[in-house]
Amino acid sequence: MAKKKQPIKETTIENYYDLKVDKVDELVAALKDETPATDSNDLTMFISDCTGVDDPKNYTRSGKKKEFDPYKTDFLGKIPVWVKAIFIKWWFAGLTCYFVMFGIASFMNGDPLDAIVLTGIVLGLVVEVFVNPVFRFMETSDREYNPYMMFPFPFKAYWTFFTNILYYLVVMLVVYFGFYFGLNELINLIKGTESVIAVGVEPLLFGTFCVIADMIFIGVKDLIVHLVKKSAKEKAANV
Repeated sequence: MAKKKQPIKETTIENYYDLKVDKVDELVAALKDETPATDSNDLTMFISDCTGVDDPKNYTRSGKKKEFDPYKTDFLGKIPVWVKAIFIKWWFAGLTCYFVMFGIASFMNGDPLDAIVLTGIVLGLVVEVFVNPVFRFMETSDREYNPYMMFPFPFKAYWTFFTNILYYLVVMLVVYFGFYFGLNELINLIKGTESVIAVGVEPLLFGTFCVIADMIFIGVKDLIVHLVKKSAKEKAANV
């Protein structure tokens, strides 16, 4: 009968996690002997010294070397979040108006309701595919762009694809019948005219109206969420 092989001592369960203190001390001593002392005067932050390339771009106009600052804030980083968020939403809304209402919808039968529905669908797709991913790309761990999204969920939450389309259909109805129709009716009331379209649809004002309506809905949603969370905390504290 073959003799049973004994396990190696170091691999047994009682010795497997034993810390070899003497080996650690030997390693630390060896590293101290082999690692040269670092002089702070040897460190450099000049671009030409870091890259090893004496490029004219590494010098200022006065002839001084440019320094490398890994923590320097770029131009976009200095712009407030709300300015960037509002501008991006406004620009994409105006772009949708230009290509859809002035482009595709102009070849339809002229029914404004069809143009409203088509623009709302396209705007929902644009927000889902372009605007929200841009916000996710620019945001930090603080999620500072969440207050500017109706559905601040990750891009992989595919159900937001349909909810954004339905939501921006509602936004388009508010923009058309609330802002444009209401503004024209107010102008007609002041001037004493009837059924005169004084303010037509164009990308700049359309984008402004879309952003206003969008932020009103988002503000109402955020207020409801805040009140629900506050109520839940109060109930939990009273239990």
